[in-house]
Amino acid sequence: MYDAGELEELPLNVSADFEHLVPDIMLNLVEQSTGLKMTGLATPLPSYINRVYEIQTMDGNRLIAKFYRPGRWSREALHDEHDFVADCAAEEIPVIAPMKLNGDQRLHEADGIYFTIFPKRYGRQLEINNDTDWLRVGRLLGRVHMVGSRRQATARTDLHPKQSTKEHVRHLLDNGYVTPRYTEEFKKITDLILDLITCLFEDIEFIRIHGDCHCGNLLDRPGEGIMIIDFDDMMVGPPVQDLWLLLPDRADKCRRELDLLLRGYEQFREFDDRSFRLIEPLRAMRIIYYLAWCSRQVNDFKFRTTYPEWGSDAFWQREVTDLSLQLQVIKEHIN
Repeated sequence: MYDAGELEELPLNVSADFEHLVPDIMLNLVEQSTGLKMTGLATPLPSYINRVYEIQTMDGNRLIAKFYRPGRWSREALHDEHDFVADCAAEEIPVIAPMKLNGDQRLHEADGIYFTIFPKRYGRQLEINNDTDWLRVGRLLGRVHMVGSRRQATARTDLHPKQSTKEHVRHLLDNGYVTPRYTEEFKKITDLILDLITCLFEDIEFIRIHGDCHCGNLLDRPGEGIMIIDFDDMMVGPPVQDLWLLLPDRADKCRRELDLLLRGYEQFREFDDRSFRLIEPLRAMRIIYYLAWCSRQVNDFKFRTTYPEWGSDAFWQREVTDLSLQLQVIKEHIN
């Protein structure tokens, strides 16, 4: 935590270095871009890919400043995220929408770094303990997807094997993240997976979805219901993506939980049962996505310290084995 009382005034042309975004520079950038006057409070919050701080205005309001890693999202893609959250807020869905500041701007830029400011909201991570909880989550997702289906997000990732997943594989191979010992095996197993699953996505509805809807992104706020947070990975994809991540086991072992989710969901929106066939393919796609996500952080000191073995021969041996096992699961579920 950083607390230096009143900020030392820095010149307006101060340079922002994302890898060394120290609190005094970060706070001055917030002040200069938003017009808010800040105290010296700057508490870093857990986030590998972005830089996120809890900050405080001079009148005592706690805010969250989120600085996006350069090169990850375009301005248009970030506007897609903020538009989706704002659309949900307009329908009174519990979300945390970016604040409009300094001329109604939600997205700010300094030295090529985009950032936004959110109000601070409290809540505890949702624990799904009973049938009522599953119904509540289903209703929430039905409402979110009802909003998500109303407009496009043209700058966002398409969660499709021949688009996003194929690009993730190419990124890992072309940039040498897979060690030479396992490059051929990784290419072979990912080619087999993509060849097998691509046809399953034909005639499936694609809409704006949260994309990373696990319980860590659901907050239970007494008196307000369940709040869905962190739309950083929002994408365009099949609605089932936002359901399967919540399940405690594979879908064939969670029929009761799925039935309850859908009972709540379909109070607001119809669900295409054919998309259940996508759950295991989506699991494989998420493994590949996560590998690519991590690869973009390998030069981050915090990441290297936390995951020192990432990218080693032993690491890739495990990943190739996991993907091979997942391929067998996919074959069992689609036959």
